[in-house]
Amino acid sequence: MSFLSRLFGNRSDPREEWRALWHRTVAEGRDPDWYRMCGVADSIEGRYDMITLVLTLVMLRLENEGGMEASTARLTELFVEDMEGQMREAGIGDPTVGKKINALMESLNGRIGAYREGLRTNPKVLVEAVRRNVTMAQPDEAEALVQRMAALHARLERTSIDQLRAGEIAA
Repeated sequence: MSFLSRLFGNRSDPREEWRALWHRTVAEGRDPDWYRMCGVADSIEGRYDMITLVLTLVMLRLENEGGMEASTARLTELFVEDMEGQMREAGIGDPTVGKKINALMESLNGRIGAYREGLRTNPKVLVEAVRRNVTMAQPDEAEALVQRMAALHARLERTSIDQLRAGEIAA
């Protein structure tokens, strides 16, 4: 029955509950200040790095809440859906898309671990994680990026789950 429900659209998509947060995540990652003030390269790679940085912070926020594994899975699915669409738009064919998505997921998982450790231990660890994982036009600006990243992390910590679900982040 669930297959037929999915086939005929009788069930709502569980990802929809988190789509507003996904859109806010992308918008936050594309904020020009990351590029102007923090030295991130304004390139496809730099924009991907910033979207994954913001997504990582959002996922860490949900992780800190506890019991939000299904929610982080939905956000991950939205990330994959969006990245796959971007690849297809760029003309990347079917045989290659799956391999590239796997590489992106490995990258995201590695960043989650590195940023989690850096946020929990000390800023120097976080600066090194950023230097390894973010395409910088000005590498000497990594500290500025970490400061802004820590500020966003603090804002996310002050944001309720209902606000996140609505795509809002505390000021």
